[in-house]
Amino acid sequence: MQLASTFFTKDEVAQIEAAVAKAESKTSAEIVPVVATASGRYDRPEDIVGLWCGAVAAAVAWLLFRGAPEPESGWGFQWGTLELPAILVALVLGFVTGAAAASSFGSLRRLFTPRNQLRDEVALRARQVFFDNRIHRTEGATGLLVYLSVFERMAAVLGDESVLQKLGQSALNELCARLTEGMRNGTRAESLCNVIHDAGEALGRVLPRAQDDVNELENTLIVLDE
Repeated sequence: MQLASTFFTKDEVAQIEAAVAKAESKTSAEIVPVVATASGRYDRPEDIVGLWCGAVAAAVAWLLFRGAPEPESGWGFQWGTLELPAILVALVLGFVTGAAAASSFGSLRRLFTPRNQLRDEVALRARQVFFDNRIHRTEGATGLLVYLSVFERMAAVLGDESVLQKLGQSALNELCARLTEGMRNGTRAESLCNVIHDAGEALGRVLPRAQDDVNELENTLIVLDE
């Protein structure tokens, strides 16, 4: 699974942070971009993949024993005595192998995770990040979180009270949809910069920057690998 710290190159990180600084030069809002490796743990999909692999391995073991030749006399070695232990071993090994594969390959784990669960986990983690990074503590309640989650290939855009009142939830939803589409199309850095730019333009019209405005939050990309 790709880590958030490798999702953007150093040059792309510099471009994103420059986009934040430029956007905030037009508005009193504080724009905070965040990229996270994953928003949830997703243990259940790993178990599901493990069960499927275990079942297949057990079925293969059973078929192998069904196809084994019978001994010519009753005094020969009876393969059947090993059938049940072999099936049980195959089941356990298949489960462990499948669970490990799902843990290592994000696409496999994502395949067995309901889309609604992915969306809910991203929304929950984005809200947690919003509060953990004190985006809700700006003086004018003008914080805006632009959150990317690599594993889920989803995004969330959260605004504080003043942003919601002046800009509206529908505008934030549109920014989020465009950012999510950019992630799926592979134009992730460009899409993030464009969304930050457009957010700055929109916020500049409703929350213009004052001459004595203070930059309360750093113009950096926050990376969450855990």
